[in-house]
Amino acid sequence: METSFDSLVRTEFAPKTTYLNTASTGLLPARTVDALRVAVESAAAGRPTDMFADVEATRAAFARLTGVPDRRVAAGASVAVYTGLIAASLPAGAEVLTVEGDFSSVLNPFHVRGDLKVRAVPLERVAESVRSGTALVAVSAAQSADGRVADLDAIREAARAHGARTYVDASQAAGWLALDADAYDFVSAVAFKWLLCPRGVAFLVVPEDLGGLTPVFAGWVAGEKPWDSCYGPVEELAHSARRFDESPALFSYAGARRSLELVEELGIRNVQEHDLALAERFVAGLGRLGHAPVPAPGSPIVSVPGLGHRQPELSRAGVEVSDRAGNLRAAFHLYNTPADVDRLLDVLEG
Repeated sequence: METSFDSLVRTEFAPKTTYLNTASTGLLPARTVDALRVAVESAAAGRPTDMFADVEATRAAFARLTGVPDRRVAAGASVAVYTGLIAASLPAGAEVLTVEGDFSSVLNPFHVRGDLKVRAVPLERVAESVRSGTALVAVSAAQSADGRVADLDAIREAARAHGARTYVDASQAAGWLALDADAYDFVSAVAFKWLLCPRGVAFLVVPEDLGGLTPVFAGWVAGEKPWDSCYGPVEELAHSARRFDESPALFSYAGARRSLELVEELGIRNVQEHDLALAERFVAGLGRLGHAPVPAPGSPIVSVPGLGHRQPELSRAGVEVSDRAGNLRAAFHLYNTPADVDRLLDVLEG
């Protein structure tokens, strides 16, 4: 029997391939495509819509999805920019604890400082590696390369015990993992993956006191009264996280508003249950074929060592996955079905 979840998904998505590549880019819902079309056509006709209202609605939706007030959410376009903002706030010599092989957007800004002590450890050893003198722990909630999920609770407790701050990149988790952003000092995420938004949308959650960050790239949109901040130095920065806004990619936000609306309607926990069931089905099927994926319990991303070279073959067969570090990476999301899993297994077997 078709559920309301299935019915809503079927209304919004009709992929022409077996698309199992959300860890790279999520599919756009029909409502999002419609919103983008309206925004572009209105601008072309000289009757632009209020896309700044879309930015605020998108900010508020992300805040609800992550359990924080919208005044704590900055809206931008890049996790790397927000990592750089956090890196710029650290004093020279501060120690940053990171994960070996984590995504570069959550690592590189700390390295290019040149005067920070950046230490990398295996994902499973992060919590035990926090020590006296660690200033910040920076980690992806789910690893891009292989889907492994960080033990965020243990990392948070270890950081608190040693007086360290926490920075979580939720780019590979927001949209399927119920995340309480209030539990961490900083949380960032791009939205074009599991949150189904157009490229050009990203968020940063900061503490209530704004985390001691200096808005080093603040432009007119960072003003408390943006339209009064267009010329000359900004006299009054926004009293909220909006002081860390990048000038928004407005068309992207016009669509993002509708994408997050859909995610809220479906419910994160429903999406998580759906996605993990498909990943478990794939892992079981791989076992029957004699393949062992990278262990990543509780993740919708399944990475299979040694099979990355088969990505072009799978694409020719209409099955879209990724080749990451030699691994075949499949990512299962709300628009996927058991038939998609079985199709992938059939092509791998054949």
